[in-house]
Order: sequence, then C-alpha cells, then structure tokens
Amino acid sequence: MEVARQEAGYRPIHDRVHDFGEVEQTLNSKDRRLQASRCMDCGVPFCHWACPLGNKAPEWNDALFKGDWELAYKLLSATNPFPEFTGRVCPALCEKACVLNRFNHEPTTNRENEAAITETAFREGFVPVRHPERNGKKVAVIGAGPSGLAAAELLNMKGYAVTVFDKNEAPGGLLRYGIPNFKLNKAIINRRVDILKQEGIEFNCGEAVECDASFASKYDAVVIATGTPLPRDLKVPGRELKGVHFALEILSQQNRVLAGMEFSKEDRITAKGKDVLVIGGGDTGSDCIGTAHRQGALSVTQIEIMPRPIDGPDDPANPWPNFPRTFKTTSSHEEGCTRRWNINTLEFIGEDGKLTGVKVQEIDWKPNPEGGRPIMVEKGKPEIIKAELVLLAMGFFKPEHPQYPENVFICGDAANGPSLVVRALASGRDAAEKVDKYLSK
Repeated sequence: MEVARQEAGYRPIHDRVHDFGEVEQTLNSKDRRLQASRCMDCGVPFCHWACPLGNKAPEWNDALFKGDWELAYKLLSATNPFPEFTGRVCPALCEKACVLNRFNHEPTTNRENEAAITETAFREGFVPVRHPERNGKKVAVIGAGPSGLAAAELLNMKGYAVTVFDKNEAPGGLLRYGIPNFKLNKAIINRRVDILKQEGIEFNCGEAVECDASFASKYDAVVIATGTPLPRDLKVPGRELKGVHFALEILSQQNRVLAGMEFSKEDRITAKGKDVLVIGGGDTGSDCIGTAHRQGALSVTQIEIMPRPIDGPDDPANPWPNFPRTFKTTSSHEEGCTRRWNINTLEFIGEDGKLTGVKVQEIDWKPNPEGGRPIMVEKGKPEIIKAELVLLAMGFFKPEHPQYPENVFICGDAANGPSLVVRALASGRDAAEKVDKYLSK
C-alpha cells in the first residue's frame, strides 16, 4: 500500500496506429520488481482462487521482487504452460479479485509482471527444452489453439507421443488468426511452437481431420480442441451486399497478410478510405476497430444492442471478488471510435450490390413479466449510418458434437463455448489429465 500501481501503458497513438507492432510497453526491471513488491501475500489469496489456471501469483511475485527471475518463471510455468500468451491477452481475473483492488482499486500488476517474467526467462535461457521418457502410447490432438496446445504440451511431458492436427497453415488457432498482431506478435507463438517441436510434438498443419471411429481407432486417445467455428450472423435484409463481413474474416486475413500471404484485390477485405461500422461491443469488436484504424479507415463506429455498462470500478450487481461488468475502454477505442448502445440493426442498404449504409434504430429494454430475457421495445426513429464496410462481431455459438468413441475427449471452446484464452488453457490441461487417467487404468 506504500507503492502506487504503475502500468507500463501503451505506445503513443500517433505512433502505433501506423503499424501492427504490439501497442503495450514495458517497465524497466527496477520498476517491475517494485510493482511485484506490492503483492501482500494475503492469507486468503483471492488471485489464486480467481485464476482458472490456479496461478500462484503471491509466490512468483515474491521471487520477482527479490530479483530471482528464474525461480519466478519456474513458479509461474508450474501452473501456466504459456504465460507469454496470458501475459498479453488475459483480462487478468486475478487482478479484479486482488485484495488491493478492493482496498483502493489499484491491484498488483499481475498480468504485466507475468509477461515480464516470461520475456526475461526466454532472453536469459531459463526456458528449458525437455525430453520426456516415452510410454509407448499415442494421442492425437485436433486443433492447435490454446486449449489444444496446452493439452498437447502436458500429454507430451507425461510421455505420450502427441500429434497435433490443424486445418490452418500454422499452429495457434485464434491466437494466430483472431487476435491482432498489435496485441500479440505472432513471433511469440512461433517461439513457443519451436520449443514444443523440439520436445517431440508433431504438428500436421493444413490438414482437416474428422474424428470418426476410424480415426479414433488409430490412437490410444484423441483430444478435440477445435474451438467455436460458427459465428453469430445478422440475418436482416441486405445481408448479401458486398462489404458485410464476419469479424474473423478481416482479422484472420490481416494476420495472414502480415505473415506474407497475398490476396487478390477482389478477395482483400480492407477498411482503407471507408466508413466502418462494427456491430458488437466485445473484445472482437475492439480488435476490428484497431485493425480498421491501421488499414486507413475514414471513420469507425461501434454499435451494441445491449445497454451501456455502468462506470466502474465497482459493479454492485457482480460484487467483489467476482469480475466486475463495467464500462471498458481499450487501446483501440482510444485511437478513435464513435460508440453507441441500445442500437438495433434493421437493414443493410446498398447500391449496385455494394454496401452504402446501415438502417438502425435506438431501442430500450423492459423487464419481462414472465422472467428471463428482457423485452426489446422501440424507442427512437430509424436512421441510417453511412458505411462501406460492416464487421459482425457478435460472438460465436457453442458447437454441438456427435457421440464419439470413449477414447475421445473435448476441451476448450469446443467443449464450453466461447470464452477466455486462460480458460482454454485450463480446459486443455484438465483434458490432458483426464486422458492420462483414462489410459493409466
């Protein structure tokens, strides 16, 4: 409580909007250790309770404070297989549950500390390449996203011969093809995948496989980690117009362009010189905003059908130590965006098959006398928002699965529906434990 919270902050807006480099900065090692000293090693560590991975933040914060970066990484990686990912893209559930957050809304900078520990570990050679003794059994992992990679890593360490299959050209799942480079540089993924390969995991990318009985019979166990591939659509008149896209279409394509892939002029999705409308108020919508700015959009507007969240930092409807559902401004929002809530989309409008605008209407919500979801009622008059590019960022559907053979296990978003990277890692780890228990009988 004697040291104030200090965040590293973002690169200046006028600098970062011209490239796709990571926007987040870092503190020097002295200030980072000082931030770690703020952890009070609470008698009841709510941070540990709130983290889906059960990260022992008090322990690795103490090691960091004392300058033992190697021990800090050992403690961190004991529960988190890929702290370089969560250190960049996790909403830090641990920080919202931190006792200091309750005391003065200045929790320990766990997420930034986590990233700093991991980068130091890679730089100083504290990340080992391990070669486990093999047990003679084979496991296939379908899907190379965070949950699949986590399951593969743990199973490999337990001695199984692990083969990872993925339909995309490189491993990473949404880490590579959904999260923009300005939040997660893809070299960070490549660096970890190189280690996993050296440790014996085989990757078969660009290969879509179906987990039927024939495929499952070739392995002692199969882990399905295929995520949530089906996005929510907005089936209103004009949906077929050129210029209306799912968010992941532009996000994945932009990441591929940065990786060196080329697209024809007809296939290229770009916001350059266009008025852009993002429909959906979550993190994916925010990623679309930042991408649109970097592509050279004329303007960016974001609309959300639900009401505006309350201003924080407290959320009476979801009190501490639970995660507060409060108004959030991301680095992409800071770069410029008109934001509106309680807006319903009525129609996409166009000329000669191309999008020119979107008809919307302000609405309100009233309690449902029968309980359940509130009832939407009209409030304002219909209006048209000028737009040549619309990005649908309304989330994803939880996938449905057929009946699989008993040696097949499902994890991550494929099992639980769309969620956080940290929860995907935890689910992949749990699936690996279940596989090991099943094959050890």
